[in-house]
Amino acid sequence: MRKLLIVLSVLLFPVSAAQAEVSVGIGISVPGLSIGINMPAYPRLVRVPGYPVYYDPYVDFNFFFYDGLYWVFYGDDWYVSSWYNGPWQMVARNYVPVYVLRIPVRYYRRPPPYFRGWLPDAPPHWGERWGRDWEQHRSGWDKWDRRTTPRPAPLPSYQRRFTGDSYPRVPEVQRSIESKKYRYQPREPVAREYFRQQQPRRQPQRKEKDRERRH
Repeated sequence: MRKLLIVLSVLLFPVSAAQAEVSVGIGISVPGLSIGINMPAYPRLVRVPGYPVYYDPYVDFNFFFYDGLYWVFYGDDWYVSSWYNGPWQMVARNYVPVYVLRIPVRYYRRPPPYFRGWLPDAPPHWGERWGRDWEQHRSGWDKWDRRTTPRPAPLPSYQRRFTGDSYPRVPEVQRSIESKKYRYQPREPVAREYFRQQQPRRQPQRKEKDRERRH
């Protein structure tokens, strides 16, 4: 488990300034490409029938909520945040949760061209798209006993009142609000690692600081 968390800490990384830029709404900039995702207010999330996932049917991009986190699919990559308007982090393909991968094609509001021809009530053909190595690493991702599907995480509806200029764009402020308003414990390793990284770093106590100065 410790080894897995170390790997996740490397593979779940912040999108650098060269790769992403958070502006009005959600702005993700990639070298050579640019997308603008405007989420000016709390999303209107609807449950995907039979899945522990929510999506927003009223937006023009692929926006989901699962296991206490918001997920955006753009191009060939998944981005995640605990706040509906970012900032965002990229998740390596090998660690995207299976219930996110299983979201049926019809719930992608802006499906990429390579989705064309795929069954709307089935998940995307990730193995076909991402290759044999990925398929071997994630073997069985599209097969499960639907009777064991977990309950969806509670929605962080406290974020409704944070819109426009009141939206907290500083991660430390987000974490402070979140720690008081949202008590959900994620079940997925990648989600647990995300929240672990978001925890505020403890500052040395005054006595420890004084001791360091004397030495």
